[in-house]
Amino acid sequence: MNKPPNPKIMKNRIYLLLLFLFSISNNYAQDYKFGKVSKAELEEKYYPSDSSASAAYLYRYRKTAIDFFPGEGFRMITEIHNRIKIYKKKGVGLATETISYYTPKSDNNEEITSLKAYTFNIEEGKIVKVKIDKNDTFDEKKNDFYSIKKVPFSEVKPGSVLDIKYKLISPYSKIIDDLEYQFQIPVKQLNYQVLIPSFYKFNKINKGYYFISPLVERKNTSKKITYTTQTVGYAGPSGRTKNSYDMDYFTEIYSYKAENIEGLRDDEPYVTDVGSYRGGLKFELVSVEFPNNPPQFYAKTWESICKQIYESSQFGEQIKKTGYYQEDLSEALSNFVTPEDKVSAIFNFVKSKTIWNGNYGKYIQNGVRKAYKDGVGNVADINLMLVSMLRYAGLDANPVLVSSRNNGVPLSPTSQGFNYVICTVEIPNKGTLVMDATEPYSSINELPSRAINWNGRIVKEDGFSSWIQLNSDRYQIQEYNLSLKISDEGKINGFSRSRYFNLAAMNYRKTYNHISEEDLLEKMESKYNIEIDNFKITDKYKIGKPVAQTMKFQTEDAVEIIGQKMYLNPLLFLAKTKSPFKLKERKYPIDFIAPQKNIFKVTIEIPEGYIVESLPKNDSFEMVDQLGSYKFKVISSDRKIKFSSIMSFNKGKIAANYYSVLKQFYDEIVKKQSEKIVLIKK
Repeated sequence: MNKPPNPKIMKNRIYLLLLFLFSISNNYAQDYKFGKVSKAELEEKYYPSDSSASAAYLYRYRKTAIDFFPGEGFRMITEIHNRIKIYKKKGVGLATETISYYTPKSDNNEEITSLKAYTFNIEEGKIVKVKIDKNDTFDEKKNDFYSIKKVPFSEVKPGSVLDIKYKLISPYSKIIDDLEYQFQIPVKQLNYQVLIPSFYKFNKINKGYYFISPLVERKNTSKKITYTTQTVGYAGPSGRTKNSYDMDYFTEIYSYKAENIEGLRDDEPYVTDVGSYRGGLKFELVSVEFPNNPPQFYAKTWESICKQIYESSQFGEQIKKTGYYQEDLSEALSNFVTPEDKVSAIFNFVKSKTIWNGNYGKYIQNGVRKAYKDGVGNVADINLMLVSMLRYAGLDANPVLVSSRNNGVPLSPTSQGFNYVICTVEIPNKGTLVMDATEPYSSINELPSRAINWNGRIVKEDGFSSWIQLNSDRYQIQEYNLSLKISDEGKINGFSRSRYFNLAAMNYRKTYNHISEEDLLEKMESKYNIEIDNFKITDKYKIGKPVAQTMKFQTEDAVEIIGQKMYLNPLLFLAKTKSPFKLKERKYPIDFIAPQKNIFKVTIEIPEGYIVESLPKNDSFEMVDQLGSYKFKVISSDRKIKFSSIMSFNKGKIAANYYSVLKQFYDEIVKKQSEKIVLIKK
């Protein structure tokens, strides 16, 4: 028979176990009291989970509560406390906190209060605390609706810890700003709370690839609340009355906690908007219901949202205005008869009359009449003007609501899902044409990159709306032709002709048309280590046609001579020497915007007295599901070597699950393009 356990020993063991668990709990949930920074935080040399991180959030705290204030009603109060550790010089770029807040033209502005901020450093073994003076902070007007408060921290260097807290007070109790979980830098500890009274119902929608399951609690509340009631009789609503009640209700408390959240950087190439893939949570208002009042429902469909936008005086009414341009447009169209010619003429007319001011928006900023008169406007000013003119000319034109690339992809019906507008027109036997007159280098059916994102929503005069695909299936083509002659000394005299088609042509014009040819020549000489003569760009202003760039060049650095042999890369400065894809894994798509095709053709004349000893081997390989391909071919005859390669990506966007395949595919291309021709003296 076993001896029964000693109660005193068991009690001690339980006590020690509880003490151990309590210590683990304390280590897990470190106390980040504002203004109190430990020496250990300051002495930490790198982020433990990612030594490459230039900075990290040691702590992110947010508490958002909808609460009632006598005489003011329900308001949204958000408390923020952020603590950042700077590890490397690159992280010093985070030394300015930027706070966005709503400031429309009305008096109902959001307000930032209780702002405090400090920089902490270690100097001579002691903690030094530098207070950020409120006079050093400043506000900027971002647009007609939002302002930005900037808080610049001082004396920031690698090793510093930045601590800031503030309150954001909003009269808009029905709008909860998104919870953001992921950022460019990692987060060591995150602690968010959202408190919602039972009168408000919200849908909660996850975004990105990182999720946090909340802890949900209920708290009973008793408070005197004043609100408006509406009397409803048989004949309908008959009056509105303000009443005050001592009311018992409950508040739902949602707590979101996590540790060691990895950063999602924006330095990886071919990303639409990395913010769209960072983890977070959206709150969508469904209804508000107070006692003795009918519920107010807010959840909408795309159809109702688009109809509401179109009926706005800042949208649909602008299309109806025609008097300000009628005489000018009639004269501009006097020589055009066919619908296709009229569309082209009106598109170019609008581009010639207006300049985009750089501001997005589905609603007008200055109004179409003023934009036409002043020659400048935002996206809606210009493209709603375009719709109006096309309709005036008897064409079936409609606006298209768009979420720009930097606005992400809307996950559910919301007016904030649209921040851009373009134009579409139906032409018999030609189908649907899309246009954006804000881009001077765009052509019909060739949108600028900023507007190519997911789908757009066509809105017609009667309010009917439907989706239209914006992604382009036209290849953006770059074609390179090189003719090279090698001398006995290894010097190369060459001729280069490059051509750019479709979106590649538009991007070339946007990048280089504002630079003089002399400045561009200098940049290319420096970048490629060559000397250039007879540099020329043709068709740089002939929109819709490919751009061509030609030049003669010389270089003494492309051929390596060792003994009796010459070594050179047939692509010279065009060869891809490294892959742009560095991550081990990627959680968001690879976005080329449109399919790509890079074509290289090279002819090489080798010097007399030399023969070919070895050439790169012909090769070709493909990605799975016909996503991409690479073909490499080389032919040698007498003193001529002809080389060609074609690299194609057949989709504008490649899903993240293909990343490892794409990475390997690109590595193979780099490896192939690093192979050299070897010539040997007879």
